[in-house]
Amino acid sequence: MPTRPIRITAYTLTNALGSGVDASLHALQSGQSGLRPCDLQDVDLSTWIGRVDGIEAQPLPTALSRFECRNNRLAHLALQADDFSEQISAAVHRYGADRIGLFMGTSTSGISATEEAYRHRNEHGDLPDEFQPTTTHIIYSITGFVRSCLQLKGVALTVSTACSSSAKVFATAQRYLEAGLCDAAVVGGVDSLCLTTLYGFHALDLVSSERCKPWDVNRDGINIGEGAGFALLEREQAGGQGCLLLGSGESSDAYHMSTPHPEGRGAALAMRLALSQAGVAADEVGYINLHGTATPSNDAAEDAAVMQVFGRETPCSSTKGWTGHTLGAAGAIEVIVTLMALEAGYLPCSLNTEQPDNRLSANVLLESVQQEITFAMSNSFGFGGNNCSLLFGCER
Repeated sequence: MPTRPIRITAYTLTNALGSGVDASLHALQSGQSGLRPCDLQDVDLSTWIGRVDGIEAQPLPTALSRFECRNNRLAHLALQADDFSEQISAAVHRYGADRIGLFMGTSTSGISATEEAYRHRNEHGDLPDEFQPTTTHIIYSITGFVRSCLQLKGVALTVSTACSSSAKVFATAQRYLEAGLCDAAVVGGVDSLCLTTLYGFHALDLVSSERCKPWDVNRDGINIGEGAGFALLEREQAGGQGCLLLGSGESSDAYHMSTPHPEGRGAALAMRLALSQAGVAADEVGYINLHGTATPSNDAAEDAAVMQVFGRETPCSSTKGWTGHTLGAAGAIEVIVTLMALEAGYLPCSLNTEQPDNRLSANVLLESVQQEITFAMSNSFGFGGNNCSLLFGCER
């Protein structure tokens, strides 16, 4: 049964391509990747990363200094782009601060602050006095920071389901809006580069020493990136224009700790649920933003799922060759890329994919396409089969 659409009235993103929607769109249209050889301090790995410039030189305002860490700096940088903070202030004026919900997704939150604190302990024997894990490290710290920054007072929570975290916040906000628990919702995802993720994925033999190649026959792993994306969701009003969240689908593989079901069963179910909730047929969808990590098993499983639901015709691509895999922020960032595709009619290619794997069959774009579309889907599939697919439409 189709649900009432949710209007997306504002959005912004910051990643390795730059700060703000225009920077990302310009990079996509001009073929400029944000990936670079790893140059993060204290990291000795042969890999590529999607690093956001300027974070180190952007301390938080004094009033928010208790939240000081790389992750919250990244969130603050993103909130200042595209007049997003100003648009939230206007929403607070319309609805009241206690009627705007906040739903954030993250995977590691501000764990880099804890890494720094323990390096200090190794050198000096104790943790630094200024170390405050409740406002930097814990999963809620990013939500607490954004809530304070935007001066919101409504329901607030963090979703942490690995790489699907900030896709699932859209589905969560949709339910809260439908239940009348808030009148509008800020959703977002933030994850920043840290040693834990870089060395953790390296230990799993999932980090590529080259630029990642989604769907390529020679793909051998991910490039880790960092980024932040935010959107404002409001109940649909008649006569509006712009993008709509039409449907969401969530599933759980319960197959393996980290590997997806090889037949893509959970991923296919999530896509079907999103289509069903939206009341949209698969052949009406003009573009799919794939999860597309560039690991052998993940791409194969997602390809199987796409073939089950959409077949060979629907154009699709992974944008992780542009930004790196931003983990808990990937869902929000790739949703916004999907919204950009809908509004600008620009379908980005899977960058770095040179020789598609002939064992895979999805219609992955090797060249970007200028094409007006009405419906688009964004896929986010996390460790352990935490799956989320979101379907969007555009009214012109």
